[in-house]
Amino acid sequence: MHEGCKSMATGTVKWFNNAKGFGFICSDEEEGDIFAHYSTIQMDGYRTLKAGQQVSYEIEKGPKGSHASSVVPIEAQAK
Repeated sequence: MHEGCKSMATGTVKWFNNAKGFGFICSDEEEGDIFAHYSTIQMDGYRTLKAGQQVSYEIEKGPKGSHASSVVPIEAQAK
């Protein structure tokens, strides 16, 4: 995938630090961890993720590697 390209993926939150506002997702599709920033979490109220939580997201390739955008907790999609 080239820089700037996006693709949908699913994965599990490896860890997320609320104080710093970021964490990493273990991707089901790609090797390595995917960086996730709180500003990309799509949910109402306080935007946070929990370790072990299933999420869907878009993978974006940037100059520093892969990062997640449009992160949606999977249980939130079922409502």
